[in-house]
Amino acid sequence: MTDNKLYPGSTLGLPAAGRGSLAGWWPRIGALVGDWAASTVVAIAIFGWAGVYQDARGSFTVLGVYLVEATVLTILTGGSFGQLIARIGVIRVDGGPLGIWRPVARTLLKCLVIPHVVLGAERRVMTDLLLGTAVVNRR
Repeated sequence: MTDNKLYPGSTLGLPAAGRGSLAGWWPRIGALVGDWAASTVVAIAIFGWAGVYQDARGSFTVLGVYLVEATVLTILTGGSFGQLIARIGVIRVDGGPLGIWRPVARTLLKCLVIPHVVLGAERRVMTDLLLGTAVVNRR
């Protein structure tokens, strides 16, 4: 008799723990906080304090910096700045390369917030389900 224990990522063929397993919520939340903090610092460095915090549009300045940062780094390294620090990353569940359009679409959908907070099966958000991606541990 075989042991058929199910765990998050088992139906995707991912390991239960360690490198390549689905990332938990705390590293993912930490990565998002790190991304937002870094994007805020970069936005202030580029546009100045008044350019970021003078009015409501300043929030979109930080969002724009985040959009560029997360997209470019995910294309190049498989993860945003915060994800790299948290040692998590984005993969395609079919094992193929991410390419360019998936990181672009993933970051745009994340900026819309709603698709990224709707949870699906196995700790995967709607964005990951739509794009065939998953956030996994790198260690």
